[in-house]
Amino acid sequence: MAEEQSGRPSEQPLERPSERQVDQPSDRRPAGELEASVLAALWAADAPLTPGAVQLALGGGLARTTVTTILTRLHAKGAATRTRAGRGFAYEPAQDRHGLTARRMHAELDKDADRHTVLARFVSELNTEDEQVLRELLGSVGDAEFGHISEGVPEEGGGS
Repeated sequence: MAEEQSGRPSEQPLERPSERQVDQPSDRRPAGELEASVLAALWAADAPLTPGAVQLALGGGLARTTVTTILTRLHAKGAATRTRAGRGFAYEPAQDRHGLTARRMHAELDKDADRHTVLARFVSELNTEDEQVLRELLGSVGDAEFGHISEGVPEEGGGS
């Protein structure tokens, strides 16, 4: 081992991976794919699921510890809720698919201080069908409080 000026041994430089290793496709899944799979399993369930039950629902291809980590992260993000189940937890989705998408849209909107410009750009890029849906939703509010717009939104599994 080489020594630094301090007299302590220095660490050897890390070896670079060979070209063969770099060119091999990764076994890792794209970011978010595992979370999406776990959420799909939770949405398909009729009751809260333990990490072991989620693992089985996903076909057993993931380690239970991996599933537990994903569930913990979903809970930390507010996408899943959990209740005590023995020594561990059972998880269920905090919202349906549509609610989660709306939540993500709000999170993105909250990242920019100029909400007016962000919303204006978003609306200007809507296709004709989406623009019509938005107009209908906003028109249905009328003079009522804005919070009641959700009354016109179909439930999960309902109409378009």
